[in-house]
Amino acid sequence: MSRTEDPRTAPPIRWGILGAGGIAGVFADAVNAHTRAQLVAVGSRNRDRAERFATSHGIPTTHVGYRDLVEDPQVDVVYIATPHSEHLENALLAIAAGKHVLVEKSFTRNTGEAEQVFAAARAAGVFVMEAMWTRFLPHVAALHQVVDAGEVGEIVNLTADHGQFFPFNPTSRLFDPALAGGALLDLGVYPVSFAHDFLGAPESVHATGALTETGVDGQVSMVLTYPGGVQATLSTTLWAKTPTTATISGTEGFVEVAGSFYTPTSFRVIRRDGRVWTFDLPATKGLQYEAAEVARRVAAGDVESPLLTWDDTLAVMRTLDEVRAQVGVTYPGE
Repeated sequence: MSRTEDPRTAPPIRWGILGAGGIAGVFADAVNAHTRAQLVAVGSRNRDRAERFATSHGIPTTHVGYRDLVEDPQVDVVYIATPHSEHLENALLAIAAGKHVLVEKSFTRNTGEAEQVFAAARAAGVFVMEAMWTRFLPHVAALHQVVDAGEVGEIVNLTADHGQFFPFNPTSRLFDPALAGGALLDLGVYPVSFAHDFLGAPESVHATGALTETGVDGQVSMVLTYPGGVQATLSTTLWAKTPTTATISGTEGFVEVAGSFYTPTSFRVIRRDGRVWTFDLPATKGLQYEAAEVARRVAAGDVESPLLTWDDTLAVMRTLDEVRAQVGVTYPGE
């Protein structure tokens, strides 16, 4: 599968970066260091921010505003790294300009918005993918091989957590309902997507949470249930740095995925028969794997990735929508 291949073997492609924040910088570094792709342009609503970003990452062209970026003929594919609240508008803008698109997770605020993006991409015939980079990492490919080979038997339970400590700041995007803030869409999407990757869409979702003073979710615990009594137990919080580990437990043993489970990391297989072994991966940023997948799919003329299909993203969005409904979080304009 392509996620196990060296990202440098992916075809060259020309990236435009929409939004010049922190995650965009991590992405730019990974593309520059580990792929044959070019970063040809960056767009920001703030000229100084765009110019600083361009200088830091060796990008030759800056645009003030997003329309000029998506209409830049140098750009093959647009990486959208703005707050969740902006993803729909930004993605539709890029698609209307005929550009392929990689959209940061969470893909959009809700399922309805995601459906709009995919409908536009289908009509335009362009490639679109959610930037859930964990799906493309080598240790996740190895985990699938372990599970598919029956090393842990039939899966009974999956656990995953993602918590980071953020001091309360009502002006931060993480705490701002207008920017689709909260723990779930920013951090909780990782354990939810991990559960979907290995177990598929759940039969039912049970969630409880606590809200911040601004009305977004500060902490959420979830139980997803599947046929045969299989469960995924997931949690996320803005109020504490948690282990950010994951386990997959089955009838023949279990796998412990070291923190942070959603980044390139190691895991240990512990079987009931006493056999134990470890998978290790050299430290790396990891975002180059999703960038390489985009380049390969675009070169092949595909509009979606078989490793993270549009239906996969929609299924995750439906789970996130249900969790938010149960916790009591709605965003302005929904």
